[in-house]
Amino acid sequence: MDNNALPAREAMEFDVVIVGAGPAGLAAAIRLKQVDPSLHVVLVEKGSEVGAHVLSGAVIDPIGIDRLLPEWRTDPACPIRQPVLDDRFYWLTRKHAIRIPTRAMPPLMSNEGNFIVSLGEVCRWLAKKAEDLGVEIYPGFAASEVLYGDKGQVIGVATGDMGVGRDGKPMDDYTRGIELRGRYTLFAEGARGSLSKTVIERFGLQAGRDTPKFGLGIKELWQVQPQVHRPGMVQHTLGWPLSNDTGGGSFLYHFGERLVAVGFVVHLNYRNPWLSPFEEFQRFKTHGLVRATLEDGKRLVYGARAISEGGWQSVPRLVFPGGALVGCAAGFVNVARIKGSHNAILSAILAAEDAAAALKSGRAHDELAGYEDGWRTSPIGQDLKKVRNLKPLLSKLGTAAGTLFGGLDMWTNTAGFSMFGTLRHGHPDHQALLPSSATPKIAYPKPDGKLTFDRLSSVFLSNTNQTENQPVHLRVADAALQASSEHDVYGGPSTRYCPAGVYEWTTQGEQNVYVINAQNCVHCKTCDIKDPNGNITWTAPEGGGGPNYPNM
Repeated sequence: MDNNALPAREAMEFDVVIVGAGPAGLAAAIRLKQVDPSLHVVLVEKGSEVGAHVLSGAVIDPIGIDRLLPEWRTDPACPIRQPVLDDRFYWLTRKHAIRIPTRAMPPLMSNEGNFIVSLGEVCRWLAKKAEDLGVEIYPGFAASEVLYGDKGQVIGVATGDMGVGRDGKPMDDYTRGIELRGRYTLFAEGARGSLSKTVIERFGLQAGRDTPKFGLGIKELWQVQPQVHRPGMVQHTLGWPLSNDTGGGSFLYHFGERLVAVGFVVHLNYRNPWLSPFEEFQRFKTHGLVRATLEDGKRLVYGARAISEGGWQSVPRLVFPGGALVGCAAGFVNVARIKGSHNAILSAILAAEDAAAALKSGRAHDELAGYEDGWRTSPIGQDLKKVRNLKPLLSKLGTAAGTLFGGLDMWTNTAGFSMFGTLRHGHPDHQALLPSSATPKIAYPKPDGKLTFDRLSSVFLSNTNQTENQPVHLRVADAALQASSEHDVYGGPSTRYCPAGVYEWTTQGEQNVYVINAQNCVHCKTCDIKDPNGNITWTAPEGGGGPNYPNM
C-alpha cells in the first residue's frame, strides 16, 4: 500500500507514550503520574483489552509492587491474594519424581514470601490504578511503526491502519492509524517486541552485549477436583520428557477456586528440528506426578509466549534519543527463578522517574542516562547478576551437570563470588538447529482428549481471533530460501516449534508450498526467534486481534 496516496494520520501530543499494557508499561504509567500528576501519559495496547495478551506462570516476587503501590495488601480489589505455602522441586525420570530438598537449593530460589497470581488479572487491576491517576489507555490499537524526528530521535509511535485487505488495499471499513507523539516513548512490549526489535537494531543497542536468548513457555489453566487442590502449592521440575541436551522445565501452581496453572518451558537453543515443544508439554502431563493432579479435571485456557532468558549479560543498552526499553522488552527475566514481573515493574519505576525528572528540567527526546547507568546496581542488577551463569552452563554442559554447577555458582554468588566469572551464551537460538538428516525423529503419541490435546483444539481455548482478510502479519523474507533450507535441510521445524499450528508444508504437484495460517497466531513470537535462517519476521496484525486470555 502506497502511504503517499493515503490521507495524513491524525496526530496527538503527549509527554510520554508507552507501548504495551503489561506489568512494565502499566507500572511506568502509574509512576509517572505519582511523580508528576500534571504529565500527559498515554498507553497503547494491541490486545482487545488490558490483560488479553498477558501470559505468565505466575509466581511473583512482591518487591516491585511493594515499591510501586505499598498499600496493595490492604486493597480489597487487589488480585494478589494467594501466598506460596508449599514450595517443591523435582527431578523427573520417565517413571519417578525425585524431590530435591529445599535446603540444597540456593536461597534465592526460595519462593517464601511470594504469591501465585493470574498476571492478566494483576494487569487489569494496575490499569484501573493508572486510569484513576489520569493515564489514557487505548486497548485494541497495535503500535506498528516507530516515528523519528529530523535528528533521528524517537518522537512516538503510529498505530496500524485498520480495514486493510489481504491484497494490501483499503477496504470499505478502512481507518487510518493515529500518530501518538511523545517527548519520551517507553517500549514495554515484552519479549521480542516487534518495535523494540527495530529500535535495538536502529540504534545498535545490542553492540558490546551478549547474544539475546529465549525460551518458549506453554501454559494451560485447569480446574481440578477438590481432593487434589492444594492452594499455595508451587511445584517445579527438570528432566523428563526432555533429553539432557535440551534445556527446559515445568511449573504447576495451585490457587483460586480449584485452579491449577500448569506450564512447560523449552529453551529455544534446542538442536533437534524434530522436537515439538507443544508435544513435549503434552507428554509431560502424563507423568504420574502431574497426572495425579490434572486427571478428571477440566482444561479451561491455553496459551504460549516467548520468554527472555539471556539475563545479565544479554541486556541491551536501554536508552536511545527519545526513549527507553523497560521490562521484558529489555530482557529482565531471572531464568533461574522463572520470574520477570518484579524486575519489569522495578525497571519501569526507574525509567519513569528518570523521564519525569528530565521533563521537569525541560528536556525532551534525549537519552535517559540515569536509567541506563543505574539499573545494574539496583535490585534488578543484584537479582540478575547472581544467576548469570546458569543459562550458559545449561547450554554447555546439559541439564544435569549445568544445574549442578549452576546451583553451586548461585550459592557462591550469594557471598559475592563466582567461580566462573561471567560466561557468554554463544550463538543465537536460530543457529542451534542441526540438519534433520543428522538428528533422530521423535514419535509423539496421539492425544487422548482428556489429559493431552492437539494444537487446534488448544488454540480454540486461547480465544484467538484475527480478521482473516488482512495482510499476513508473519513476513517470510525469501520464499525460495524457506523451501530450500527450512524445509529441505531442516525438515520444516516451523510446523513443530509453533505452538498454534500456524505453519504447514503441503505439496502441489511436485512443489512444496508453505502455508501460513495467520489466524491461529497466539503472538508468542517463536517463529521470529527460531527460524533457522532468521527468515520470518513477526509484525503486529490489526489491533484487538490475537488471543483473548481471561485470566492467564
